[in-house]
This record gives sequence, structure tokens and C-alpha cells, in this order.
Amino acid sequence: MITSADNAEHYTWGAQCDGWPLLRTDSLSVIQERMPPGTSEQLHFHERAQQVFYILSGTATFEIEGEIKTVNPSQSIHILPNIRHRILNNGDTDLHFLVISEPKTLGDRVNLG
Repeated sequence: MITSADNAEHYTWGAQCDGWPLLRTDSLSVIQERMPPGTSEQLHFHERAQQVFYILSGTATFEIEGEIKTVNPSQSIHILPNIRHRILNNGDTDLHFLVISEPKTLGDRVNLG
């Protein structure tokens, strides 16, 4: 099956952010997401899941265990389980990226303050 943001289920999260699940299985999740400028997600970690964020367009800022990392288009960052992290869009254009999680993160997210 060919899947894209055009035919995948759509959901919103946070402050006007969008997600389109491209693949959802118990062992693997691939989601295309969009974050408008000035948005961020809550600091959190996953007890089991590891994640790879692949930046399609825009520039992502990550807070990972208190460190700030910048990830540009065509770059990725790998987050291991139990690592506190969040993604932010501090740029002036929409941020588009893929988040690949193994296993899926549903029920595996611990939000922090």
C-alpha cells in the first residue's frame, strides 16, 4: 500500500501541530509530522521505544537530557529509551519530519513537568 499525508489518517497535537501515521504496527511506527514556527512538544521520555527523527524541511531544535542540538534537512537524530527529550521549531518556517519509533510509543510516553 502506498501511503502519504494525502491519504493517511490525520491528527493534531500540541499547538497546531499535525501528524499522519504512515505505518502503525506493534513493533514499528512511522509518522510524518508538521510543526509551525514557535511550537514545541512537552519534555518526555519513552521507557521502551527508541526513536529516529529525520528532518524533511525546516530546522529542528532538540532538547536532549538538557543539551540543545540542531538538526537540519536530510539529517537525523537517534533517541534511545529513557532519554529525556523534546523537539522545538524555533525557525520561521514550518518544520516537516518523520519520526520512526521501535516499538510503537503508544502507551510508552512519560511526560515531565
